[in-house]
Formats: sequence, structure tokens, C-alpha cells
Amino acid sequence: MRLSFTKTTLLPIALALALLSGCASTRTDKSQYAGAERLLAQGDYAAAISQIESAKETAYTYKDRVVYYLDVGMLHHWNGEYEKSNEFLEKAERAIEENFTKSLTRSASSLILNDNALAYAGEDYEDVYLNAFKALNYLALGKNDSAFVEVRRINNKLVQLESKHAKEARKLNEAEEAHEDFQPGKNYFQESALGRYLGVLLYRNEFKWDDVRIDLEKIDRGWKLQPDIYPFPKPDFSASTKRIAPPTARLNVIAFTGVAPDKKASGFQVYTEENVIVLAGTSENYLGKQNLSGLSVIPWYGIAPGYNFKFQLPRMEKRPSQVARVQVVVSGAAPRRLERLESLENAAIEAFGVKKPIIYMKTLTRAVVKGLAAEQATAKMTENMDGGMAFLTRFATTLAINQTENADLRVSRFFPAEASIKELHLKEGAYDVRVEYYNANGSLLRADERAGLFVAAGRLNVLESSYLN
Repeated sequence: MRLSFTKTTLLPIALALALLSGCASTRTDKSQYAGAERLLAQGDYAAAISQIESAKETAYTYKDRVVYYLDVGMLHHWNGEYEKSNEFLEKAERAIEENFTKSLTRSASSLILNDNALAYAGEDYEDVYLNAFKALNYLALGKNDSAFVEVRRINNKLVQLESKHAKEARKLNEAEEAHEDFQPGKNYFQESALGRYLGVLLYRNEFKWDDVRIDLEKIDRGWKLQPDIYPFPKPDFSASTKRIAPPTARLNVIAFTGVAPDKKASGFQVYTEENVIVLAGTSENYLGKQNLSGLSVIPWYGIAPGYNFKFQLPRMEKRPSQVARVQVVVSGAAPRRLERLESLENAAIEAFGVKKPIIYMKTLTRAVVKGLAAEQATAKMTENMDGGMAFLTRFATTLAINQTENADLRVSRFFPAEASIKELHLKEGAYDVRVEYYNANGSLLRADERAGLFVAAGRLNVLESSYLN
């Protein structure tokens, strides 16, 4: 049988194909990261910067500028270009706040727009840890007062994390398409040991011992209340509270390892019964401990049975690290093993959990609303079509709708996975310092050599090292 195409029958197919061609712009482009992990492992940060800069106009659109600022800002930090790093991290911080504020306004007006089409407002862990690296930049530049400001911002953002997404949920509940109450997940990331530790160093340098005590108590609180972030022993901070006098000096070694999680897509499917939407499977697979009752079966008054819709949700996925042990050797003395202080990757996953229920409900609602609209429109358009043409039209429209529901996988790529620390008490003077990174088999992966490092008494001496592999 030969199919004939009229202007009327071509319209829905052309519309569907247009949706398909346009959906590519809503997918997350990660081509700029090809080979970047190799450059990080080699410590060739200048080459990584050049690679990202060369992709600035093609891989990063205006709505992706937060990712670009974070990527370049972190790479400049690793490359020791602290002023440039802060320039870009400051731009990222401002853009994150601006984009989140704009998203609140859009949330109240419509749920139909895919998250990929919106300006990226950053992940919460990115917004928190950019201040930690701004603080480290300021420490390297000798601007301790500015570092203090960044440390306080870390603590303030963590306090406001849950209320921030509660406000977002309230705005989403005002949208016309909302059928079920939006609410954030519980915040399990309330203290950052890295942020508090930087506070300890700064307060101690100014002899504010009571503030040192408070920040150490906050670290202890984080270990007790956040076992999923800190599933390893707490470092021994006894050296941090020991009072010393010249000519004895302190050397604080901070080593960063691995790379923070990436985002991956998980596919889901829903079907309809009379007056309800049912997730095929269980929302617990996605929401985990953030699971909220009722999100697997959602009342939807007036919906008919028999519809099926697909959609994607983003998830945080850890990237494996080869590093199992870090140690420091000072001028040939016995090596001292560093202790794990912060799991940025665990914190990233916990912080992402706060907005998981919101992402879940937004995406599910959008998939159903768009799917129903497409079904109704297709039914009207295919009333007078023959069977073959009606099938092709329904297939093309369904395919287009499914393709526009790609998960938003945007995330910065150059934050580390973990931070480890060690404090050494040395006589003031110059030392050859070597930070060594080993794998689980005891093989040396990298040795970071610092010849003639001067450790001064009565001042803050921070040696930062990294092996992002």
C-alpha cells in the first residue's frame, strides 16, 4: 500500500520532527571533558584550562555559564592562579544566586519547561564548596580576613539549605499544573568539616581559642549527625589545640584527591489508572532515604486509564579514585600519614537529596502534562487518517515528547572527592616537603615535591596539595 501525504497529515509529523531536532539543545553537552581526567591525573592543569577555554563558545551556552565559571575557576585554583580562580568562582556564586531567584519566578508560572532549557543554578554542594576554595585562594594570597568571610558563607549556606528548597517547593505549588504538594527532602548536610577546619586555622592564628573550641565541637557534631558523609574515623585534632611558641611553627598539610561525582540519567515510566498516576517500579529506587509517602501513586482527578509516559531523572554517581593513602615526608624524616577530613563526594550526594523529591515531582508532572496534551492533540489530528498514517503520527509525537524529557546532567567536573589533613610542629626554617599518594596495593601514584618550603613561626603555614585521580 502506498501512503499519501497531505498538508493536514504532514503537520503533526513535521511538528514532531521539529521537537526532535530541537531536543538536542536540551541535552547536556559534555564533549569538552574528553581527555580531561587524564590531564588532571598528570597535573597538567594549564592544558585542561586551554581545553575548556577552547570549548567556551561551543559547549557552554549562556544558560550554562555557571558550569563554565566553576570549571575554569577550579582549574585556575589547581594551577596556582589564585586571583584568577577567585574571579571566576565569584562570578559563579553571583550567577548561582541570580539563576535560582529567576527559577523561583518561573516555577510559579509553569512546570512545563524542561530544566535543561533553564539557566543552571548550580548544585548545592558546588555553591557551598566554592566558598571553601575561595577561602583557600585568599589564604594563599595572604588575605586572611577575606578567607574568614568565605568560611562564614559556607556555614550560612548550610543553615539555609533546607529552607531554600522549601521556598522553591512553595512556589511550585502555585503552578497551575501542580497536582501534588511539592516538598523538599530532609537536609542531612548541616556541617562541613572542611569549612570548620579552615575556621579553626584562622581563629587559632588570631589566638581566638574559644572560637577554635566551638568549630571543633561543630566538627564533632557533624561526625555524629552525618554518618553517611563521614563513614571514616574522625581526625585527631589534639595538635590543633596545643599552644606552641616560637621558634616552633605549625605546618598544616591539606591534600585533595579524586574527583567529585558526575550526573547520570535514570529512566522511568509511568502509567495511568482511573484518576491516578502510577510509577512503574518504586520511587524508593530514586529517592532512597528521602522517600516521601505517596510519590509512587499520585492522585490525578479526571485522568483516564491506559496512558504510558517515559521520563528521565538525574542522579549523582561517584567517580572512582585510585588513591588509598596519602602521607607527607619532611626533609627525610619518617612519613606521617594524612587523615581523611571531608568527603566532598558524600556531601554532594547528601545535598542533592534535599531537592530530589522536588526534581521527581517536577519531572513526573511535566511528563504527564505534556504526554496528555500530546495524546489529546494526536487523537484529534488522526480522526480521519487511515490506520498506517495514524500509527506513524502517534509514534512520531510520542517519540518527540519522550525525547524532550532528558534529565538535566549539568554539573561542574573539577571539584575533588576528598580532603585529608595533617598538622606538623617544626622548628622555624626551610624544609623539603614531599606529599605522596599511594594506591590500595601500596604503589606510589604521585609525589608532590616542595623544595625549600619555609615554615614561619607565629603565622599560618598551609601547604595544599592535590592528586585528582
